[in-house]
Amino acid sequence: MTRRLWRTVLGLFCAVVAAWLVAPSLVVIPLSFTDRPSFTFPPTGFSTQWYVNFFTDPSWLWSLEASIRVGLLVAVVATVCGTAAAVAFSRTRFFGDQGLRALLLSPMIVPVIVVAIGIYAIYLRLNLLGTTTGFVVAHSVLALPFVIIPVSASLQGFDRRLEDAAAICGANRWTTFRTITLPQVAPGVLSGALFAFATSFDEVVLSLFIQSPYLQTLPVRMYASVTRDTDPTIAAAATVILALTTALTILASVVAIRRNRVR
Repeated sequence: MTRRLWRTVLGLFCAVVAAWLVAPSLVVIPLSFTDRPSFTFPPTGFSTQWYVNFFTDPSWLWSLEASIRVGLLVAVVATVCGTAAAVAFSRTRFFGDQGLRALLLSPMIVPVIVVAIGIYAIYLRLNLLGTTTGFVVAHSVLALPFVIIPVSASLQGFDRRLEDAAAICGANRWTTFRTITLPQVAPGVLSGALFAFATSFDEVVLSLFIQSPYLQTLPVRMYASVTRDTDPTIAAAATVILALTTALTILASVVAIRRNRVR
């Protein structure tokens, strides 16, 4: 009885904390449907004109397209590099491997503003500011930890004897990885790719440093719009981002749950 009571109390506490964290984000949803040209909460009327503005304004669509394009490229680059790093760390031991792992995971700990200043200084010398290549490389650095962690978790439950059996049958390392290892860790790789895309799509601080008038992601476009006006179109854009990242997070969670059930 005491254990059940404590579980109930803990569940209620977690629900309150979750509501406290999520509620401010959910406020933008009703704001995006207001019928007034200003932020009024709660809305006094219902209108979809701000979504019409968002999906008919070329500047907003251009920023959305840029975010999606960069996010997809980051998902590919970060997934390939992160999966390779996770496999290397799980298969080999060398001097300084823990330090290298900590370095690759450090973007989760180091403040983004610190990373942004360093990347800005480097990009200024390499003329990469405002380029797709610059955005992809910078966002991939931030997304790497979110690929390495789930792939490493998948590799921990992987039976190495399957690879040994494939090697005995004459398969080379690439064939063994492609036909044996990768299918087994595919859920972790997919989760990493989804989180990498979401990380890139949401990133604003680093993007502010490396953006240019010719390439602005959607979060940067929203930040610039706030400094000029308070049009509820910003709330519509925020709702689009919220819906997309939430869908990706739920999809990644479903993949992780199915992977655990299979295990």
